[in-house]
Amino acid sequence: MSLIDQTRLPSEEVWLRIEDFRGVVSAIKEMRIRGAPVIGIAGAYAVALAARELERGRPPDFLAKLQAAAIDIEHARPTGANLSWAVDRMMKVARGPGPIDETVDRLVAEAKDIHEEDERANLRMGELGASLIPNDSAVLTHCNTGALATGGHGTALGVIRTAWAQGRLSRVYATETRSLLQGARLTAWELARAGIDTTLVPDSAAGQLVHRGCVAAVIVGADRIAANGDVANKIGTYSLAVLSAENEVPFYVAAPTSTVDPSVPTGADIPIEERSPEEVTHVGFTRVAAEGVGVSNPAFDVTPNRYVTAIITEHAVVRRPYDTGLAQALEAGIG
Repeated sequence: MSLIDQTRLPSEEVWLRIEDFRGVVSAIKEMRIRGAPVIGIAGAYAVALAARELERGRPPDFLAKLQAAAIDIEHARPTGANLSWAVDRMMKVARGPGPIDETVDRLVAEAKDIHEEDERANLRMGELGASLIPNDSAVLTHCNTGALATGGHGTALGVIRTAWAQGRLSRVYATETRSLLQGARLTAWELARAGIDTTLVPDSAAGQLVHRGCVAAVIVGADRIAANGDVANKIGTYSLAVLSAENEVPFYVAAPTSTVDPSVPTGADIPIEERSPEEVTHVGFTRVAAEGVGVSNPAFDVTPNRYVTAIITEHAVVRRPYDTGLAQALEAGIG
């Protein structure tokens, strides 16, 4: 599989060619691949790569060995729901009847289906979400939720791209998104390439921006959504949601139903990944923090559903009560 190395952007556009599932796992852990939907897609292809590797040896315990590889893939990053969702879906296909070569063919086809379904879901979310944006308005977004993070069009950025194409938007404000600057490095790069008028702001400036009435809405993506509508997303999302509520600005979450985890009752049950201290103490390879200082570096936070105005899925714009609305959206996907 081929993928763009997100750690090298925006200064270099470098494409990686990964030939085995272990390389995919490493790329996910190192955030060369990042963004919940695309991590799920990569995980699906990784299962197919693992199966193809096993096919060459034709072991009698093919399924057990594939399951072991699937566990490694699923555990590459813990917070996002899409990875475990995609791996589980692939393993259901793997357990079907037939010889190994047919199983491998089915797995490759399933991975492609997951990829194409996500792109279609993005386009549908873009249409549904754009209708929520007032004409001639500006919006604020956080982290990166565009083509880099998805199967193609984007989730929150997909809504923004569609709204811009429809002439609804006058400007997009993008947070820099500490600590790895996904907003400054990736979102700004995507929006600039799309010709969308974009202003980059420090994370700490977002409150004043919202308070001054500069944005008509805040729109973000999600890495996992609990059954009750609590949302886990890039660290800093919770702060933006509270700021939005305080200033009566709509706070929208755009995510496919593959990000909804009905097995998790509330956000309190979502595991939060703690990443390397060096992501905070260093910018690139340069240390900016004092030696010996302690570091807390959670990659995500959880926004309680009471701060969420609506969740935009590919099936519907879901509003309160979220437990009912999300269940119906999931049911629509099954149907």
